[in-house]
Amino acid sequence: MKPTQKRVILASMSPRRTELLSQAGISHEVIPSNVIEGTNGREHPEEYVGRLAREKAMDVARDNRDAIVIGSDTVVVLDGTILEKPKDRDDARDMLQRLSGATHEVLTGVSIIGPERQDLFVTTTHVTFIDIPDAWLDGYLDSTEPYDKAGAYGIQGSGGLFVERLEGDFYNVVGLPIRPLVETLERHGVSPRFL
Repeated sequence: MKPTQKRVILASMSPRRTELLSQAGISHEVIPSNVIEGTNGREHPEEYVGRLAREKAMDVARDNRDAIVIGSDTVVVLDGTILEKPKDRDDARDMLQRLSGATHEVLTGVSIIGPERQDLFVTTTHVTFIDIPDAWLDGYLDSTEPYDKAGAYGIQGSGGLFVERLEGDFYNVVGLPIRPLVETLERHGVSPRFL
């Protein structure tokens, strides 16, 4: 089947998300949303990522009504507490020490808004960390990797060393659950291009 060419916009500046979309054969452009992330303190994590994903997609879709817009948000959740991007080194250390030896959830909300339909879904992956050795933790904090990622780690980078077990979608932890996203895009008339 020949893929349908429609205008697809990713409402995110995340290089990881755009790389995943490209790997899946989805041609797209990037127009970041202006939505400011933040929880109201009363939302369940699933409601939170769903709301942010929808707000990001709607923000970009307002000026691009002919396009199919993808909004997304990813958080790490430990014992019901949302861990977003760390504010600084101490915050990153605190997060990683809390995640060490424990199982946490990674939730990604995905909103797709097109001219004819809207879709929203949330994907959850369970990740278990080893007890992170102090030397590894110090070395990781000296790198740039932890500071722009929810939960202060990147599974696709050196942070993958901390993972003992994963249950669910690996790409969800990277920041975009690609298979359910592509399946949903097909309902909007966009198919992957297999190279």
